[in-house]
Amino acid sequence: MIRPFYERTNFHKSVITEIKDKELMHAYDHCRSMTRLHAKTFYMATRFLPNHKQRSIFAIYGLCRYLDDLVDESEDLMIQQKITREDILIKLDHFKEKLINTYNGNEQSDPIMLAFSDTLNSFNISIEFPMLLMEGVKMDLTKDRYATFDELYEYSYKVASVVGLMTSEVFGYENPKAVEHAVDLGIAMQLTNILRDVGEDLTKNRIYLPKDELDRFGVTEDDLFNHNMSENFIEFMKFQIDRTKKYYESADHGIGMLNRDSRLPVGLARENYSRILNKIEENGYNVFRQRAFLNSTEKLSMVPKVMLSLRNS
Repeated sequence: MIRPFYERTNFHKSVITEIKDKELMHAYDHCRSMTRLHAKTFYMATRFLPNHKQRSIFAIYGLCRYLDDLVDESEDLMIQQKITREDILIKLDHFKEKLINTYNGNEQSDPIMLAFSDTLNSFNISIEFPMLLMEGVKMDLTKDRYATFDELYEYSYKVASVVGLMTSEVFGYENPKAVEHAVDLGIAMQLTNILRDVGEDLTKNRIYLPKDELDRFGVTEDDLFNHNMSENFIEFMKFQIDRTKKYYESADHGIGMLNRDSRLPVGLARENYSRILNKIEENGYNVFRQRAFLNSTEKLSMVPKVMLSLRNS
């Protein structure tokens, strides 16, 4: 199988090896590997950033991924009754302590915190954002149903929009309205994740779909667990996708407000992520048994389109 050009080149090495400190170099490389493994669409888009911005984005992703995995993996152990919820909260408290120490400039041995600490030397990322992210992932410990879209919005803001707010400081902007649109892009991406992963979440007894909207379309929990592809469910999915697309449309206004060297990667991530919604539509809205995704060729095919749209904007 032929790998994409951004994996076949040695470009990724220059992102890391220009750093002289070997420990810091390995820390950034660790974060890059995490991004490449767990966020392929995002990783591909970051390849078009300047080197210093690339590695900082990897550090931010590494931080977010570590926190997310800390809760997800601990939940699995909790189901097996190997640890308790209190044990997970203790782990989160340790993470919070390490985070505060990092912001206070204390030396870190953990590779993710080491890379993130170095990123903080270059970019002004408020501690409020990773703290909000921690609140968001904590919600998964106690909440597996959402009564309204407002509840879901709050969750999506904490687990996704704050990531956009952190990365926006790396991308750079002059117009403060860019931040508002970064929030909308985070909401759009998280809603896309939720719609794509309906079937997978059901296996964990999680329903991120707003109950009041399910009720409005006449879709019950039993319908979801029985994978009932009814007309009601299809109309419900159409409504969810239409709303998510509106958030992407709002996000588009912010891409042109970013520093010029960051517009292509952000536009590419936006375009490829939003196309997951198109895949759901092409799959007949069957999110129970078919996981919508784009292959590498499909992702790369969007580069000329995004470049052209940015040139004309």
